[in-house]
Amino acid sequence: MQTQTIAKPDKSAIFKNKVKTWFSQPQNIILLLFGIVLTFSTVAPIIAIVKDTFAIHPGTIDQHLTKRVSGYTIVNYTDLFTSKLAKTNLWVPLLNTVILSVLTCFISILFGGLFAFLVTRTDMKFKKYLSSIFIFPYIMPQWTLAVVWQHMFYSNKVTGTSDGLLAAIFNVYFPHWWCQGVFPSAMVLGLHYAPFAYILIGGIFKNMDANLEEAATILDTPKWKIMFKVTLPMIKPAILSTILLVFGSAMGSYPVPHYLNLTTLSTKYISMNSKYTGEASILAIIMMIFGVLILGMNQLSLKSRKNYTTVTGKSGQLTKLSIGKAGKYIVGIIFILITFFTSIWPIVLFALETFLPNPGDYSFLYTGNLAHLTTKWWITNENITENGMYGQPGILYNNTIWHAFFGTLFLAVVCALIAGTIGTLIGYAVAKKRRNKWANYVNNVAFLPYLMPSIAVGAAFFILFSNEHINLFNTYTLLIIAGVVKYIPFASRSSLNSMLQISNELEEAAIIMNTSWIKRMTRIIIPIQKSSIISGYLLPFMTCLRELSLFLLLCTQGFILSTTLDYFDEMGLYAFSSAINLILIVTILVFNTLVNKLTGASLDSGIGGK
Repeated sequence: MQTQTIAKPDKSAIFKNKVKTWFSQPQNIILLLFGIVLTFSTVAPIIAIVKDTFAIHPGTIDQHLTKRVSGYTIVNYTDLFTSKLAKTNLWVPLLNTVILSVLTCFISILFGGLFAFLVTRTDMKFKKYLSSIFIFPYIMPQWTLAVVWQHMFYSNKVTGTSDGLLAAIFNVYFPHWWCQGVFPSAMVLGLHYAPFAYILIGGIFKNMDANLEEAATILDTPKWKIMFKVTLPMIKPAILSTILLVFGSAMGSYPVPHYLNLTTLSTKYISMNSKYTGEASILAIIMMIFGVLILGMNQLSLKSRKNYTTVTGKSGQLTKLSIGKAGKYIVGIIFILITFFTSIWPIVLFALETFLPNPGDYSFLYTGNLAHLTTKWWITNENITENGMYGQPGILYNNTIWHAFFGTLFLAVVCALIAGTIGTLIGYAVAKKRRNKWANYVNNVAFLPYLMPSIAVGAAFFILFSNEHINLFNTYTLLIIAGVVKYIPFASRSSLNSMLQISNELEEAAIIMNTSWIKRMTRIIIPIQKSSIISGYLLPFMTCLRELSLFLLLCTQGFILSTTLDYFDEMGLYAFSSAINLILIVTILVFNTLVNKLTGASLDSGIGGK
């Protein structure tokens, strides 16, 4: 008998086939490539800023304390935490920051959640209009309502500044705690982030299974008990998500505390950065630690969170709660008035400020004489003879403003295109490999910069790219790098949520037909989720237009509109800064409206917007 020999498998051939198969899947290549890139772009700035906390900076406090001009030391830590100035430089700003963040979360959830309930669960009137206008404060620059607060409530008698509208016309003087500090800062940020709560909580209210509450009603359960035992537990995930998003954003806010005279970690970083450079970097690290903790809390909540089923196969129509024949109109009118002052009044007030001869001079209102207004801030075409303009030509002829405007548009478009594309690819790849550990890592590292305070991210990129080895300070390149890393989460999360809704069978059918990956993306995936993908480009664009905290340290004043606004505020040319606010708001609203009309993509779509 002849014995047959069985050939041993060629291990190298098997390995090559596995590698070939692995690389034949585009999602693997995307995850490998962006995993490496995002690790560097996220971790490298953090390492750079940690290193900066130990470095000795010539001409700063660490040189004075160590008597050295170079090298490394722990003196920055000991001085910040134990010196006589520790309370002023660290503990008070830290306490203010935490209080501000907590209050902002509370106000945004209370206001946005209440509005979401009224829109989705009651018979309140004017819902479509209110739903559209309610999201305006988030679309507008963060500092918009802070400046409006100044123009409305400040007075020379209390704040030592020019009189606001109420003091100038009605001689109404608000107390200092109302004008400056924690309360107005929390109110402004709470109103700014309330649309987060409205969108997240409203989405759950809209899709909630009516049978759950109907069953409780049949059992003769009191309405208050249904609210606390059935309704609120089901919106708990949305409340937690709002807290996670708002807390980190409020912690990193610079313009609102800056305008409303509250000392936080962000404002203290800016004031300490020149003479206490190493200690300022420690403040940035503390802010980053909060971002990492927030991400960790999010991961824990996903693992331990109870399973709340809010959408089922068979569900009765949600019963609209009646708030009375008169009540549905009264509540609607109350919210029309509130949203007027948070959404429309800022535009009117900024426009008005550009025609006042001097800040706070509202004499035309009580004299009825329009001659008390002036157009000099707009149409002065020279910078020599006109008094009070500090050598600046009018807004229409001001090259600084228009150079910054077009620079801002360029920056926003480039950041949106790059961040949107990368985010879409990451969302696609993570959705395809959703149970893969590496995919989860890439997803988390892509989202981490969003949870980190903007001022801390800006500080990290400033240290990494503004030194003797690499100096990209005051270049669009640096602003684009920082913007892309910060805004990728917008696109990646939007893309991931939409990609998870697409069945794998669609792409598998195309693979069987030997369709290339690019054709699968352009002919199948992107057309199906066009609206969500466009939102992934729109959000970075809108956010970049109105960003200040992230870019404040990366370029000089006058480079982009947000820093130019800060520049004119410091000069005391409030008409110019109001005009820049007006230009920014109108630009954002025009682009937002155009995209909504052309694509149907809308932040409030599906809740009360349609």
